[in-house]
Amino acid sequence: MKKYIPQLSLLVVIVFLLQGCVKDKLQTTYTYFEPVFKSKTEVQQSVKSSQPVALKNTGKIFIHGNYIFINEMNKGVHIIDNSNPSSPRNLSFISIPGNVDIAVKNTTLYADIYTDMLAIDISDPTNAVLKKVTSNVFPERAYEMGAAPDSSKYVVDWVKKQTTDRRVLESKNVFEQSGMLFSSQPNAVASSAPTKAVGGSMARFTIVNDHLYTVGRSSLTSFNISSSFEPVQESIRNLGWNIETIYPLKDKLFIGSQTGMFIYSIADPANPAALGTFSHACFNDPVIADDQYAYVTLRSTENTTNCWGVAAVQRNELDIVNIQNILQPRLTKIYDMAEPKGLSKDGKHLWICDGKAGLKIYDASNVEDLKLLKVFKDINPFDVICLGSIAIVVANEGFYQYDYTNINNIKLVSKIAIDK
Repeated sequence: MKKYIPQLSLLVVIVFLLQGCVKDKLQTTYTYFEPVFKSKTEVQQSVKSSQPVALKNTGKIFIHGNYIFINEMNKGVHIIDNSNPSSPRNLSFISIPGNVDIAVKNTTLYADIYTDMLAIDISDPTNAVLKKVTSNVFPERAYEMGAAPDSSKYVVDWVKKQTTDRRVLESKNVFEQSGMLFSSQPNAVASSAPTKAVGGSMARFTIVNDHLYTVGRSSLTSFNISSSFEPVQESIRNLGWNIETIYPLKDKLFIGSQTGMFIYSIADPANPAALGTFSHACFNDPVIADDQYAYVTLRSTENTTNCWGVAAVQRNELDIVNIQNILQPRLTKIYDMAEPKGLSKDGKHLWICDGKAGLKIYDASNVEDLKLLKVFKDINPFDVICLGSIAIVVANEGFYQYDYTNINNIKLVSKIAIDK
């Protein structure tokens, strides 16, 4: 029997060697989005009012008189006639590819279109007319998913496609594999008399008198809009990096970034001047303010590192900052939150969009002891504007309006649902 063992062992070794040298097929399937381009001339000619369309992926909001302007992310602007808050009317839609930010002065809508800025006549909201294109106002605005900006074209859509990479490999014990790489599809009135105009806390555009202020990723830009359809750039201020929001209060601007809050004086409207700063760890950061305090919501980022790529503990909170000494803001109180986003304040009442935890209303008479008055848990809100006893809310589920005439009996008065 022993004389057969060496031959058997050799056979076993040969079998394993043959298995280790087989040619194997590796197949990988990729899903990607390919940009669809149109000439800038063609796109700009299409910037006009059309029939109203359903709300689907809403972003920033702006209120001007009886009209509400709601950004449809990267698509354009919905105009809502809110003359009767209990029955708002979806009036029209202005198609603006790449649009994420809006602001309104009198009868002019200012809106970004990727790297450029538009001035649109909305004296008749059902017949908007493009008046002016200011080029390269937002040079840092790159198209999503690697499509480089083109000086003569805009991206108007993204087409989902798949490709399969097949290859033959020779290696030991390689088994057939398949994988998939995903890339997310891109997710910003008529009257000559003074009209109340208010933007949300997530805004990157704001208007104070005859000046439009915009924040880019790292800068603050001032435009003179005394001639509404002819914005004139007056100054650019470098603010650092990861700038996110801008909020006006009297002669000051409160600017939120992922690393802190910046306060600028606009006593000279054409030349904003730095005042105080309040620093924090790297989080998403909208800010509002009153005469005594700034209210800053910090929301954890999507990854587990800070702005410099270093591992960091994620936090979700409301920071209340004393700004009575405007040159030296100081932290007064921190409140834990779930997923805070936009916020608004009317008198002593503070409204916070706490994401998955709902819409929260606080009595902020004593900032060191906020009292929770009400939570609407049935929505996942993004931003809120409180104005004249009506709270206007944009949420994942739609556009909502609440009557808070009686703060102890807040009532939902209307809703326009998202079309899913």
